[in-house]
Amino acid sequence: MSAKEQREGVELTNLDQPLSPEADATKRDLVDYLDAVADQILPVLRNRPLTVLRVLRGQAPFMQKNAPKYTPDWVRTVAIWAEASKREVHYPLCDDRPTLLWLANQRAVEYHPSLGLADDIYRPTHLILDLDPPEGGDFRAVVAVAMLVRQALADSGLAGAVKTSGAKGVHVFVPIDAAVPVEDVAAATRALAARAEALDPALATTAFIVGDRGGKVFVDSTRAGGATIVAAYSPRLRPGTPVSFPLDWSDLDRVTPADFTVHTAIDALAGRDPWAATMPAPQRLPADLIEHGRTIPVARVAAMHEGKRRARARRKSDG
Repeated sequence: MSAKEQREGVELTNLDQPLSPEADATKRDLVDYLDAVADQILPVLRNRPLTVLRVLRGQAPFMQKNAPKYTPDWVRTVAIWAEASKREVHYPLCDDRPTLLWLANQRAVEYHPSLGLADDIYRPTHLILDLDPPEGGDFRAVVAVAMLVRQALADSGLAGAVKTSGAKGVHVFVPIDAAVPVEDVAAATRALAARAEALDPALATTAFIVGDRGGKVFVDSTRAGGATIVAAYSPRLRPGTPVSFPLDWSDLDRVTPADFTVHTAIDALAGRDPWAATMPAPQRLPADLIEHGRTIPVARVAAMHEGKRRARARRKSDG
């Protein structure tokens, strides 16, 4: 095959160029992988405003929200007002195989859909907990904390699905019914993080400030509102080009994130869609969980105030 071809009417170019020096993958590997998992990844991308991580030759990787001006007319986009930048952002919507292939040809390696659908980006369809190990931390510690999260969910009458982040952590997704306001989702997320931490505070922490985590696994409860998170089955721009891979809870302690790459994940899937198979039906969040979360400060806000307090204390001691 040449380094230039067509699939689904999409022209693909420079397919034999490496994605990055550490990727151990070419652009062809990226295209072949996404083409092979299109039936699995498209349902988690469809109708969700999409941010991608692109890596162009000779440039540093960058996150892209706005569809470039040369985007084909057949690629669906949605215009959403960005309050922070005071402008309209035209997000692509990856609803079909040609769009996925076109994005891959643009060297879009990572796929980060919004938690909400295009008609209401700020209304998450899932409650999400992101588990991050400390620097140099063992994945087994992340697995142990994932089991704490699973227990906290069960204690609250809830169930979730789990996947590797494709980096060093784990994501837990809890589908929620459409009646829940975003503020309640955010509160329930904080409460679940706190309950998981309370089950074993020697292993888990909700401390937003990195220096306060004490070598523990961080249970991140900040994925709500207009946030994004890497999609199940998405590649990651990391050494070896791993992918975010869905797992049964019972398999979590038998794997490492590096087991699943653009080279190995297709065989590991064997035509299955474990993300769809393990995802529970949408659930109603318990009122007591929401009320508990309302008593917990928003992590970023609390960290900002704490940072200012510490800065004032340092200035006072230095003066």
